[in-house]
Amino acid sequence: MPFGSEGRREGIALALSGGGFRVTLFHIGALWRLNEVGLLQKLDRVSSISGGSITAAYLGLRWPDLKFEGGVASNFEQVVVPKLRELCERHLDILAVGEGALLPFRSVADAVQDAYEDHLLGKATLQDLPDEPRFVINATNMQTGKSFRFSKPYAGSYRLGLIRKPTYRLALAVAASSAFPPVLSPVKLECEAEAFEAVKGSDLNDNDDYTRRVILSDGGVYDNLGLETAWRFDTVLVSDGGSPFETEPKVRSNWASQAARAFMVSYNQALSLRKRALIADFVAREREGAYWGIGTEIDNYGASHTLPVTAAKIAELAALRTRLNPFDESEQCELINWGYAVCDAAVRTHVKQPLLSHDPQWPYGDHALG
Repeated sequence: MPFGSEGRREGIALALSGGGFRVTLFHIGALWRLNEVGLLQKLDRVSSISGGSITAAYLGLRWPDLKFEGGVASNFEQVVVPKLRELCERHLDILAVGEGALLPFRSVADAVQDAYEDHLLGKATLQDLPDEPRFVINATNMQTGKSFRFSKPYAGSYRLGLIRKPTYRLALAVAASSAFPPVLSPVKLECEAEAFEAVKGSDLNDNDDYTRRVILSDGGVYDNLGLETAWRFDTVLVSDGGSPFETEPKVRSNWASQAARAFMVSYNQALSLRKRALIADFVAREREGAYWGIGTEIDNYGASHTLPVTAAKIAELAALRTRLNPFDESEQCELINWGYAVCDAAVRTHVKQPLLSHDPQWPYGDHALG
């Protein structure tokens, strides 16, 4: 089936946003709760970008090890959580920048990929992902300004074409998806001649300037919700750990500050448009699903028996850094707890799928947020 021609289909898609290690941890909590209510096993697609791709890639790699009984993976906590938490205790970004600056013939992106291999994903390739659900790891092609997707069936984009059954390292895909510019970007994908199969719309397929070396950056440059490949499904779940836009009463007038602020305004506008389109579809019953964000006040959902979280605590967690640097025990447990709690409120309020009866309980009771 040609790229982009899938059309609307039945099923459940989960989109995992970007946001460094902060969002990696936030998504762990959301997945924890999705498993408990029986939605994790029902997923047909997991689409991710940036820090969300760290969580998604490891979930996909360990998917065959999950023991689903009665719709719930009884060993989710043991199989998925520990290695991700260990990774979030490490310095990745600053060490990668140092290696890229000091070592010849080695880029920052190379160092990040090696860290993902050494501490999380090993030598696994895209072919080690499960057939179902399909995991799609999204990066941004800086040459075309479009999304570039890594998955088990194919890698590519609609303008370049498809590489069938790609054997790229899973760590490479995650490094590309999380290559935040300009510090961790770009990832340069070297391709063999005629690697890309032409498909409908691939107008650059026969142009070696685009297909022999593909320049990739963070997936969030194009779509920070990872929503585009999930949009085709009739039930969409969105876990958004991205930073809420911050107003500034005083804006600096120097050129660099003005450029940075203008970029953030444009970026936020594009993100807001995607969110509004999603929510409009939910309201119009064009599709089912739920959205939860790291800055969403839990009381807004109106769900009964939600876990108590103060507005001050929500603001504190939403303001945490989005670096790939160490998060301490308290930060990790609170972010996982918050992802769990807000996901619980969202799905119990808005998801029409039958949910398993399971009262929410803090994953880490010693770090309750109420």
